[in-house]
Amino acid sequence: MIAAVVLAAGASTRFGSPKQRVLLPRVLERLRRSSVDDIVVVLGAHDVDTGARTVRCDEWERGPGASLRCGLAALGEDVEAAVVVLADGPDLDPRAVDRVIDAWRTGDDSRVAAAYGGVRLHPLVLARHVWGQTPDVGLRDLPAKLVPCDDLSPPGDVDFADET
Repeated sequence: MIAAVVLAAGASTRFGSPKQRVLLPRVLERLRRSSVDDIVVVLGAHDVDTGARTVRCDEWERGPGASLRCGLAALGEDVEAAVVVLADGPDLDPRAVDRVIDAWRTGDDSRVAAAYGGVRLHPLVLARHVWGQTPDVGLRDLPAKLVPCDDLSPPGDVDFADET
């Protein structure tokens, strides 16, 4: 079983309001078109009605790694790997999700990430045995096998309201 963990715990200070309310529905719709079996949304600074299973991370201010650990802890024992995506990436392509899952399944890498123009972005697949290796700052600096997704739209990273 493969589950998606959507990180949506941030304060959205640069956006000016809870951007999760605006962007999260698009991210969830795209995840539902992928091959993931389950979705959990990690909330923190804001309560948002997601229409999906949620977990609240009281330590969200420690960083994205803290939020990710909350999401991973909410997954069942039958989950082999987690696909990590950000709630502020509304252009996530379901084919990128499936591509990194397929690369993880056919390889022997613990972390597999989508790359666009050689730049590592989301989605990121984490094998269960590395879930405990998540620092507070997140996984950006930890190695991952890169899967080219140049032919797909990158997920985006919306920080300001005029970027939507």
